[in-house]
Amino acid sequence: MIRMCFLLSLLVSASAMADEPMMTDFGKTKDGKAVELYTLKNDTGLVAKVMTRGATLVQIHVPDKDGKSEDVILGWDDVAGYESEDNQYFGCTTGRVCNRIANGKFSLNGKDYSLAINDDPNHLHGGVERSLDKVVWKARPYTNDRGHGVRFNYTSPDGEEGYPGTVKALVSFFVPKDANRILITYKATTDAATPINLTNHAYFNLGGAGSETVLDHVLQLNADKYTPTDDTLIPTGKIVDVAGTPLDFTKQKRIGARIEKLTDTAALGYDHNFVLNPKPDDKEHNFAALLRHKESGRTLRILTKEPGIQFYSGNFLKGQKGKDGKTYAHRSAVCLETQHYPDSVNQKAFPSTVLQPGDEYKTSTLLQFGIAKGATGN
Repeated sequence: MIRMCFLLSLLVSASAMADEPMMTDFGKTKDGKAVELYTLKNDTGLVAKVMTRGATLVQIHVPDKDGKSEDVILGWDDVAGYESEDNQYFGCTTGRVCNRIANGKFSLNGKDYSLAINDDPNHLHGGVERSLDKVVWKARPYTNDRGHGVRFNYTSPDGEEGYPGTVKALVSFFVPKDANRILITYKATTDAATPINLTNHAYFNLGGAGSETVLDHVLQLNADKYTPTDDTLIPTGKIVDVAGTPLDFTKQKRIGARIEKLTDTAALGYDHNFVLNPKPDDKEHNFAALLRHKESGRTLRILTKEPGIQFYSGNFLKGQKGKDGKTYAHRSAVCLETQHYPDSVNQKAFPSTVLQPGDEYKTSTLLQFGIAKGATGN
């Protein structure tokens, strides 16, 4: 009897271990740090892979209308690809401040700060060498009765990439057992006032990573307004209506239908921050975007606690080779980055991105994958 109970205990333990997110080696960085890759699976066909360098989404596999699964985000098969010049923030956590800060400068509490200029003449996505997408985070996988996840932790010391304050950041990815969803949660604390604005920079093509174009996708954004920019893509401070412009995605529209009207602008296509409409109810997350691919039937619905979303149409993709040797052509994927507005630290009229000591930065975004039910776009 004792032996039987012991064997049963071993079987239960083995089953629990099998349910844990699987960790594999993903290589080493140029400075010799080991990078781990975690695989999250559920019972409905979703497989997500995330790595410790940059708290990065490496793969998202979801089924199409016929049940065939494809990886729908851009990336590489090893760390070397992510450390190459061809990496344009694929799948990473960007920060401390995502998007742009004008001239790489801001002031807090009477002190001026200067940041790297890596998108001349502005600062972009947190810096150059030690931005959050380029450091190796510590990972802790977990399982509960709802599903599986991985928590990534990183402590950014005072002065890293020019930002004030020691920031303790946590980013978690959670996959429920019974739905094709990924919940991304962000938390941070600081010991000195500092701007924080975190997002994930995944490049999506619902036809599968490496598909020729994303212009055949249909998009809807829950945004009646956007923040216009100057010629360096810094917001002017105004918030204006999308109505009557190529930026009107309040109803489902094909991405390629009007993009050429923006080709000769500073954005070179779509690269705009949209102001999300207020939540009409007490739901935790606000509907932000719907992306749909007719041929595969796949859809992506994005919900968030953030006030804005950056729609970027892959204007700088240049044919680099990615996973399985697939080519990432110009405008073959889109980014839909939930965020506070760009340059908010210098724009008093925008929602603040400044985190104070004693407060906690906390936000989340939900990626919901599905199959379309007859919706059409123009």
